[in-house]
Amino acid sequence: MDLVNRVAIVTGGAKGIGKAIAFSLAKKGAKVVINYNSSEQSAKAVVDELTLEGYEALAVQANVAEFEQTKALVERTIEHFGRLDIIVNNAGITRDRTFKKLSEDDWHEVINVNLSSVYNTCNAALPHLLESDNARIINISSVIGQAGGFGQTNYSAAKAGMIGFTKSLAIELAKSNITVNTVCPGFIETDMLSEVPENVKEQIKAKIPKRRFGTADEIAKAVLYLCQDGEYITGQQINVNGGLYV
Repeated sequence: MDLVNRVAIVTGGAKGIGKAIAFSLAKKGAKVVINYNSSEQSAKAVVDELTLEGYEALAVQANVAEFEQTKALVERTIEHFGRLDIIVNNAGITRDRTFKKLSEDDWHEVINVNLSSVYNTCNAALPHLLESDNARIINISSVIGQAGGFGQTNYSAAKAGMIGFTKSLAIELAKSNITVNTVCPGFIETDMLSEVPENVKEQIKAKIPKRRFGTADEIAKAVLYLCQDGEYITGQQINVNGGLYV
C-alpha cells in the first residue's frame, strides 16, 4: 500500500480514464477525490464502489474551467481529508470541427476545460502540495497534442499547451520535491472514442503498430508508476499510444 494516507484529486474522475486512475490510486492506499462537472450519478457510483471495497473516496462537483469552483474543490478536499499530495488533471472535452467551421465558443470551451483548468487546479493546490513531502502533478494530455489531428485545432492546441505547461512548472517546482509530468494517451477505449464511426475507427487502428486501441487501465498504470516510483522523473511526456507516435 505504497500511497497510504496520500490524498489525490482526479479531475473528470467519474468515467473512463479518470475512473481507472481513481481506482488504481485507491487500491494503493490513497484517499481519492472524484471531481465531476455534470456526471453526478457516475461520480457517486464510483465513490460507492470504492467505499464498498474498503477505500476512502469523496465526490466533489466543480467545473474546473472556472477558477472559483476549482478553488472550492481544493478547499473541500482539505476540509475533508486534511491534506493534498497528488493532482491528476484529467478533465477534458472535444468539440471537433474543421477550422473553417470552428466557432469562437468551440475554441474557448475546449481551451478552458482542457488547458485553463490545469492552471486553475495547480494554482489552487500549490500551497497544499508544498506542505507534502513528495507531491505529484500529473497532466493527462494526448497524442493529438503531439502529432495534431484533423478537425482538432482547438483540442490539439489545448493538449500541446498542457505539455509546455508541464515542462515549465516542473523546472520551477523541482527544488520543492514536487514532480510534474504529462501522460499522453493514444486512442483509448472510452466513451469519447465510442462516438467515432466504426469505419473511421478501423482506419485509425490500422495506423497503430500494436493494431489495437489502448485501455483506460493502461493509462492508469502509467499514472500510478509516476505516483509511486517517479521521484526522479519530472518534466516528461509518458507516451502510452501503442507506437502511434514515437
